Amino acid sequence: MKSNLVLFVLSFVFSITTYSQTFPIRKTNQKVSIDGDLSDWKVPFQGPFVIHNSGEKAAQQTFVSFSWDDENLYIAYRAEDSKIVGSKQQNDSPIFNSDDLVEIFIDPDGDGQNYLEVGVNAFSTNYDMLIKCISPTCGGWNTSLFFNLSGMEAVSKITSGGFCTEVKIPFSALETIQNGNFNKPKIGTKWKGNVFRIDYGNVAEYLALQAYKSSAFGFHQPKEFAVLEFVE
Repeated sequence: MKSNLVLFVLSFVFSITTYSQTFPIRKTNQKVSIDGDLSDWKVPFQGPFVIHNSGEKAAQQTFVSFSWDDENLYIAYRAEDSKIVGSKQQNDSPIFNSDDLVEIFIDPDGDGQNYLEVGVNAFSTNYDMLIKCISPTCGGWNTSLFFNLSGMEAVSKITSGGFCTEVKIPFSALETIQNGNFNKPKIGTKWKGNVFRIDYGNVAEYLALQAYKSSAFGFHQPKEFAVLEFVE
């Protein structure tokens, strides 16, 4: 009886862990305006984000919501922030070194190579970066901040309690990633990826929707990316 109980508990815990690593991207039939105003955003938010390499509670909460239609992926963030750090800068500046921001990593074929990183600060400055490879088995750290994600839109809006951000990523732009093996998603399609926040405020914290076990490459842990599933 005791062994059966142990197996049941382990199965239950495993099912929770597996579920927590899959996040739905919900389809919308409504027009999505990329303006940083979330008053018209209809899709539920997920979170809060946690410390990226421990799963511990963050000092300030962050939530994210995913949506899609036949042409675009949409991401919305809601971030508490009592001390916003950053400024309006030229797009494709390395704001991840200095500014409070939100990020998403997308790996459509899940092979850990040629995946996309997009970051946006509270002042709508954004960058799009192609991560060609980080593992020594495929050539080591190789990135390109000069990659251009055509048609991407990203707007943040500062609120009384922090900032909100909306991002639109056209599927047509993902088709241009060399060796990305991108196919236009349909219901049931699963990508690998994760979403993040860097908070340089009162206490510097690096946050993720899905925490990692390893800290070798910071946010870049493609082997531990969550599953992003396109659903109705």
